Amino acid sequence: MNTNLTWVGSHKTFVDQLDVTQVHNVSVGRFGGNSAAGSYKNEDGCLVWINEAENWEFTMVLDGHKTAQSVELVLNHFLKNENVIKRVLAESASVALKKLDHLILDIFQDPDFMESCRKTTGETACLIVVRKEKYLWWFSVGDCILHLFHPELIALGERQLVQRSFYEWVGEVNTFELPVPCYSTGKKEMRKGLNQIFMTTDGLTECPGVPYEDAAEVQKVLSDMSLDEGVHFLMDEIKRNHVRDSTTIIAWSVYIEETASLPSDL
Repeated sequence: MNTNLTWVGSHKTFVDQLDVTQVHNVSVGRFGGNSAAGSYKNEDGCLVWINEAENWEFTMVLDGHKTAQSVELVLNHFLKNENVIKRVLAESASVALKKLDHLILDIFQDPDFMESCRKTTGETACLIVVRKEKYLWWFSVGDCILHLFHPELIALGERQLVQRSFYEWVGEVNTFELPVPCYSTGKKEMRKGLNQIFMTTDGLTECPGVPYEDAAEVQKVLSDMSLDEGVHFLMDEIKRNHVRDSTTIIAWSVYIEETASLPSDL
């Protein structure tokens, strides 16, 4: 079964074409927008690596601006670092996720990579999400979105882990060139039972006529059908509502056996 996917929108645009692909347990949805609404290119990208035996998924969504050159540049740089990333992920969560904090930052601040960014045209938002054992880890530059759906969190109104953060990019304009690089990162212990992880570029939230800027509306769709069907439904809805912008979704479910943290007075 396939456990790897790398894609750049400039290679296959999916304009006027919906695609939902299974990469092992992960659903990847791609749509390049409607040509009738003015779409003619796709500057998104994504990457999925899965190792079931080592209990992890490593995923990326990217949303390019001006051209897809920066998307391709970032993805190629991560492919170059694939072995070192996978060696880190082979360790226990307590070790791997601590190392990942430093490793991903080092990858983005590599002098050769930063020099290549200066020579490229356009820039990209980039969201990296890793699930290792019962923990979720993320690193975000820009305006991609991450949701985590679980009944105990939903009951308390928690669904969205990463919100859109504007004026952050990698590429020709580069967050990592600042005196203080700006990005967000975090870790979340997932709850016992079924957890749904949902990443998307902003085409889904900016589509006219649909309410998917609200995480509760996305969660409602996914709760009514299988994850694969839910991703297809969301993509079909934005296609029907004449979205121009491209949309890329990565979503998967994880069942956690261990009990999660609870307050001391329970």
